[in-house]
Amino acid sequence: MIDTSQLTESDLSARLVPVALGGEIMSYGFARCFHEAYGVKTMVISAVDVKVTSSSNLVDYRVVPAMGQGDDAIMDFLRKLGAELAAAGKVAIIFGSADWHARILSQNKEELSQWFAVPYNDFELLDDITQKERFYAICEELGIDYPKTWTFDCADPDVVIDAESFTYPLIAKPSNSARYDLMDFPGKEKVYEVQTPDDLLRIFDLLREAGYNRELVVQDFIPGDDDALRSLTTFSDASGDVRVVSGGRVVLQDHSPARIGNPMCILPERVDRIIEDAKRFCKHVGYRGFGNFDIKYDARDGSYKFFEINTRPGRNTYYVAQGGANIARLLVDEYILHREIPYQEAYGDTLYTCVPKKVIERHVSNPELRDEVLDMYRSGHTGYPYDNPRDTFAHKLYARVTFMHQVQKFDRFMGSGKNA
Repeated sequence: MIDTSQLTESDLSARLVPVALGGEIMSYGFARCFHEAYGVKTMVISAVDVKVTSSSNLVDYRVVPAMGQGDDAIMDFLRKLGAELAAAGKVAIIFGSADWHARILSQNKEELSQWFAVPYNDFELLDDITQKERFYAICEELGIDYPKTWTFDCADPDVVIDAESFTYPLIAKPSNSARYDLMDFPGKEKVYEVQTPDDLLRIFDLLREAGYNRELVVQDFIPGDDDALRSLTTFSDASGDVRVVSGGRVVLQDHSPARIGNPMCILPERVDRIIEDAKRFCKHVGYRGFGNFDIKYDARDGSYKFFEINTRPGRNTYYVAQGGANIARLLVDEYILHREIPYQEAYGDTLYTCVPKKVIERHVSNPELRDEVLDMYRSGHTGYPYDNPRDTFAHKLYARVTFMHQVQKFDRFMGSGKNA
């Protein structure tokens, strides 16, 4: 394990090397925060060149084919990189932007800790609570609300689903999202909407035939549009105590099939009940570091139902920074400097958004929410992680193109002129 016992904060500007796996928006948000806090560039490792990130002067962007060649190739690369950084006297911290990044870093945490601070839980815990059926069992034990749920093992050839016995509509999704994310097959969706018994049987057969060999989770459909969803991010210390919490109401989520469910616009909103539920969950399991909870408000009974925990920073974690807590400093204080982190609720008054105002005008159906959000655009209380006036001209150009492309994308998948 790397020795940081003699390290001081004044050493970090010369020695700290953040290493981010994946070139997407989460890595850029962390790079902003690392540069703001310590004046360092983040090394971004990706199999592909994501121009909006690689054009930034905040990152050392490296296109590494091994990132697309499986776990063994990735680990071979990280061993070499870790040894190089250690030999140069650097103090490295490594994190990823996808579920499968979290799993490979957690699985190999002991070995990687020779060269990197690895801000993930031990794999036994990570693997346990990311299995949705186990997550719901813990919620049941703690009295945390969650949707009525059934599971069916896609690896069991003898499973028979009595599809006629359910009340529709339902939601179906793979229990093991990290494994599923790496699969590619016709008809794949992140989450499946199930309208009829035939739909349920078709989806189950589709996953089995594609080679998915874990559980299919089938859930009661909770009515409500995107704005019924809530995102809650926590950061816990080694005792499982939540030190920082932030979150909000999802205004819009991505509706493209490959990215459905990713929040694209989040309004700061503090809800006592979900904060307390998340604190109890983290303390109960001994969770450390960043966790991101997906929750939905159920208007039928006024409850907030927990769907899952993402055992890593979410792609939208930058909203924590917008709320006043530098997300890079949290990682360094907990995993490198081993400092006590004062409790903080990081909400603020800034709208997290990755979409132009026109998308809100066209695709948010709740008139009160739409007006509130548009007022924030008009008053300048909005924040887009890629919108950094101090970055390069090329980055700002790619950021603008990425931002404006959302108009066309939302029109394609949601229809145009819905509220025009």
